[in-house]
Amino acid sequence: MTSKGNLWRASSAVRVEAPALDRPLDVDLAIIGGGFTGQAAALEGARRGASVAVFEGETLGHGGSGRNVGLVNAGLWLPPEEVVRAMGAEAGGRLMALLADAPRRVWSLIEREGIECEATRQGTLHLAHAPAGFRDLAERHRQGTALGWPLQLLDAAEAARRTGSRAFHGALFDPRAGTIQPLSYALGLAQAAISAGARVFEHSRVSRVRREDQHWHLSVNGQPVRARSLLLATNAYFDGIDMGTRPEIVAVNYFQAATVPIPQDLRLRILPGRQGCWDTDLVMSSFRMDAQGRFIIGGIGNLEGPGRAVHMSWARRKLRQTFPELGDLPFEHDWSGRIAMTGDHIPKILRFGTSALACFGYSGRGIGPGTTFGTLAAEALLTGDDTVLPVAPVTSHRESLVPVREAYYEMGAVLTHAVKARGGA
Repeated sequence: MTSKGNLWRASSAVRVEAPALDRPLDVDLAIIGGGFTGQAAALEGARRGASVAVFEGETLGHGGSGRNVGLVNAGLWLPPEEVVRAMGAEAGGRLMALLADAPRRVWSLIEREGIECEATRQGTLHLAHAPAGFRDLAERHRQGTALGWPLQLLDAAEAARRTGSRAFHGALFDPRAGTIQPLSYALGLAQAAISAGARVFEHSRVSRVRREDQHWHLSVNGQPVRARSLLLATNAYFDGIDMGTRPEIVAVNYFQAATVPIPQDLRLRILPGRQGCWDTDLVMSSFRMDAQGRFIIGGIGNLEGPGRAVHMSWARRKLRQTFPELGDLPFEHDWSGRIAMTGDHIPKILRFGTSALACFGYSGRGIGPGTTFGTLAAEALLTGDDTVLPVAPVTSHRESLVPVREAYYEMGAVLTHAVKARGGA
């Protein structure tokens, strides 16, 4: 079957009219990037009465927001005690508290703005791929419950009941979390921002940014834009704007493949609670169901590079091993995108000039953190109060050996998938 490309693009029920910029503009807040962070910031800024403009070089949600797995997770990828070691008790505690509340913020926005994005508030399952993985989940459970998080540690039998697969050694259930159609959510945020008064432009590439006469001056499609404040929200999709700086990240590719809708009788046995899932394997994989009953499996890897055949062969074998009843269902859609990683797996806010911030490095958890960071960045820029930010802004951030590390992740995924696709351990 010929792939129909990105499922989220094909199935989104939300449509947004966003023209290309074709005239000069003067605003309070200019935002570069039309994903979760940028649109959440635009909505917050417009609701505060500011004049706001969002500039997306491609189409809205073109980057990671429109290629996301769609898991609305709480917290960070790191266990709490590692966050505290990296940031300190006060800063780490504040960030964890804000991101523990991130799903509630997302659900509230969806409800308040009436966003049609297949929102399913049934929690998520972090699945143990091996006994060592279950020990890791037990430790995460200990640390999380010590902070008052409502996590539940499930044994192998309960994990099998909730997934419909006996491939796992247990699971960590987080009832705060859930799943959405991620592109529809990004477009719904844009629609809400426009309704609140923001101006949103796509096919509007920013080529140059300069600070002059107490304003930011942008060249967008060759048009001059002047702004009092500036937010860079491109995350892993920064494409070389002439601005004297760039957010340094390690870009990791993640791909997904979606089957045709599965038979109705199997929907009663496989993921009956519609939780989104990911596992503890070093080369992680994920799976979930969409509203139409398509089974979506994902893993680290780039489908647009030479490893495509290897990654897709692995996806087929993984599906057959984990859910034998689905093993021969054709893949109808496949796509991949980039995740922005930082060396310590903690998101960053970079202050690159007066009244200018860049938010990046969500390490694969773009929905909750992107919404939270974008909302609070807009508040900070418009009020001048940095204390509302989730993390203290830094004036520089460096990642070492970026090309080597990016190649390492992809090569590791290709080699791992090649072995497992051939039936290795």
